[in-house]
Amino acid sequence: MIRLISIIESDIQKRLHRNTMDPFGHHPPRDPVLSTMRLVFLFSVVILAALVAWRFLSPGPSPVHDPAAEPLPVTPRSDLGGDEKAFINLFEHVSPSVVFITNLAVRRDRITLNIMEIPQGSGSGFIWSKNGHIVTNFHVIRDADQAHITLADHTTWRARLVGIEPGKDLAVLKIEAPAEQLKPITIGTSRNLKVGQRVFAIGNPFGLDQSMSLGIISGLNREIRAVNRALIQGVIQTDAAINPGNSGGPLLDSAGRLIGVNTMIYSPSGAHAGVGFAVPVDTVNRIVPDLIRDGRVTRAGFGISITEGNFKGVRITQVQQGSAAERAGMLGPHRSRDGYLVMGDIITAVNEKPVEDSDDLFKILEQFKVRDTVTVTVLRNNQEKRLTVTLQALY
Repeated sequence: MIRLISIIESDIQKRLHRNTMDPFGHHPPRDPVLSTMRLVFLFSVVILAALVAWRFLSPGPSPVHDPAAEPLPVTPRSDLGGDEKAFINLFEHVSPSVVFITNLAVRRDRITLNIMEIPQGSGSGFIWSKNGHIVTNFHVIRDADQAHITLADHTTWRARLVGIEPGKDLAVLKIEAPAEQLKPITIGTSRNLKVGQRVFAIGNPFGLDQSMSLGIISGLNREIRAVNRALIQGVIQTDAAINPGNSGGPLLDSAGRLIGVNTMIYSPSGAHAGVGFAVPVDTVNRIVPDLIRDGRVTRAGFGISITEGNFKGVRITQVQQGSAAERAGMLGPHRSRDGYLVMGDIITAVNEKPVEDSDDLFKILEQFKVRDTVTVTVLRNNQEKRLTVTLQALY
């Protein structure tokens, strides 16, 4: 290698010597630029030669495998903490009551004309009774042609629709599974919940069955809009992780009792952001028996149609014939004795509770049952009137 460098250097010197002589054989003064170029070139050649020598003369890498390698010893730990045992027991007790729901669309193949069931969504639910009733969110089975229920033992059953209440985002399905395979969930109450109370959510986020998350109650008496834009009152806010697929699953207290149905998350990304909502169990426990019994929810009301405007209250646009409103003397649009069109009454209060819009009216009426008697304040011809109304059943 050294010999090669010497030969190259000698050749460069000869060429430089020859190229720099004048026609008379005299050498002109040394050019500093050429000298610098010569030094740089020689330095580069030396570096390249050193790299080549290191590549071929240096010893190979040391071995990376150790044939004597063994597993590390396991460090023993103390017994599980009391909280951990409680969480494990809660999950083992409640998870058999939680189900996985697949929303199916029925389509016909254009070529073979065969009928196919295509999954178009999924969610969670829970067992309500030994009769096979399953409770979930309405939006979980919305637009479904069929629904399949997978139990905790991984058996799958075809479900039938029993009833829906879109205004509370609730639905009831039914499967024909043997009673011994069905473990109904334990029902609690949402009446005395406290902010800061520990809660648990069990469901199937992203299709991962039997997942549990832990959090607290972050807020109470929230109001959210259902899929049909109706107002759901008394909603529970929690920071327990609720993700797509958790919808319809149970929200539990530390005793493993149902206190709400997970229904919605508030998140710009669509994933858990620490703000989830659940329909309170007291609402669920009022709605579900109606759906099982009649397939629909019975509400208390007047038997009227209403509209809103640039005024406080709601205006009556129609009074149903034979309704509670008609019997109480409520008036919709009508003709006066002189033939002039008179606008309907404006409802401004019920039992002295102000009514500024339709949400106010619905919230007040939800507190009453059919055949309850209420006092309705209406504005008629710019004069207030108080009417006594016995509420009727609305479907």
